[in-house]
Amino acid sequence: MTIQRASFTRPLIAVAMVAASTFAAVAQRAPVPTRVRGTIESVEGDTMQVKSRTGEEVKLHIASDARIADIIKISLADIKVGSFVGVTTVPGPDGGNNAVEVHVFPESMRGTGEGSRPYDLKPNSSMTNATVSESVVGNDGHTLVVKYKDGEKKVFVSDMTPVVTFMPGDKSELKPGAKVIAVMKQLPDGSLETDRVSVGREGLTPPM
Repeated sequence: MTIQRASFTRPLIAVAMVAASTFAAVAQRAPVPTRVRGTIESVEGDTMQVKSRTGEEVKLHIASDARIADIIKISLADIKVGSFVGVTTVPGPDGGNNAVEVHVFPESMRGTGEGSRPYDLKPNSSMTNATVSESVVGNDGHTLVVKYKDGEKKVFVSDMTPVVTFMPGDKSELKPGAKVIAVMKQLPDGSLETDRVSVGREGLTPPM
């Protein structure tokens, strides 16, 4: 009886070891980035090749229902109290929050991604989508107080900070030379697909 139990147990141990090693290999894989920022190099049918800002070549399948948005430059004065904005910030030398960019959402996009979270634009950067509750004009920029459902943040926006907004776009703008930010996901076969692309209008590089 003891011999039979041992014979039956050995295969189970072997299977468990293989499963554990497979799980470890999967766990060690680098996570797939959620977006690529760069320049379109080519478009063939529903596939586009993007060269990222850091030099990688990324091939993306364009989903049939992909949403395209144009990004256009606006001025700091266009940020009003009550505007719903997205602000990328990094810690300032004084411990405050310095804006790297600000994008003003159109009214139809109010509430998009509301909250504050880590972001991948720069080291230690965060993204805050919130409503401007206060705007104080200084000599070299604006200080904004932005409020979201779980809190608020005071942000300094200098005169040199890029400020942009969104407009509806279409797939015809996905062409070589266009500067884009594409949200992407990995499909079961390992390929990458995008269903949301922001395109800089007139050669603008999307700052977010």
